[in-house]
Amino acid sequence: MPEIKHDGVTIHFEDLGKGPVVVLGHSFLCSGEMWDAQVPVLAKHHRVINIDLRGHGRSSRLSKACDVYDLVGDVVAVLDSLGIQNAVWAGLSIGGMVAMRAGLTAPERVRALVLLDTHAGPETAIKKAKYRLMNAGAKVFGIRPFLPAVAPLMFGATTLREKPGLVSEWKKKFAELHTPSIGIILEALVCRDSVVERLPEIGVPTLVVVGAEDRSLPVDCSREISEGIPHSTLLVVPEAGHLSSLEQPEAITEAMTGFLNRLEG
Repeated sequence: MPEIKHDGVTIHFEDLGKGPVVVLGHSFLCSGEMWDAQVPVLAKHHRVINIDLRGHGRSSRLSKACDVYDLVGDVVAVLDSLGIQNAVWAGLSIGGMVAMRAGLTAPERVRALVLLDTHAGPETAIKKAKYRLMNAGAKVFGIRPFLPAVAPLMFGATTLREKPGLVSEWKKKFAELHTPSIGIILEALVCRDSVVERLPEIGVPTLVVVGAEDRSLPVDCSREISEGIPHSTLLVVPEAGHLSSLEQPEAITEAMTGFLNRLEG
């Protein structure tokens, strides 16, 4: 797995396939592994750059504060290292927040966007307090005691009921995360700025996807994005929560490949 150093951190990524470039950005608490069902299919006709965001997966653990725009810089640095001028940026949750901001701050690097289960607005005061309280507890007791509260935020009701093995597998992965790094990224996440008013500036084709059962960032968050970006389409995926690429992998793969095929004409 290749890596680069940028802004004092090491960023790991996968580079698979040939063709037009697609960059994948995963959810908070996850890694590029979240896209395991999509990558082999996408890589048949595209070059897929699957990145572990800083503080996640095989990328560096963190010791200093950062913001969502620093994550944009990390992805651009990966593309620069590979000699790639622009790409389709696909991101889920914080990955989508990174992709939207790339579309606004580095539009020449973005051919199109796929925004899954994400949000253009700021964090609410109630959620800020809730997440910071959980983070304070995790610093003392570790992440594991909070997993029963985290699982319903990450997975939809259908998945919790019908796919307990998937939920258990990812809860184990969450439990292994480096707590200080996750705390730093959480602070970046809850302190994000709002880009709602700037959405009309995004001029590239955009697919907005959201799980119908997403409790973390409900359907209205994605509808706001789709209504704000001029050339966008909204898709609501039944029986999926926040981690839609894991919960309904076939539907997400079909949506992404269909969008990319239309984009390539």
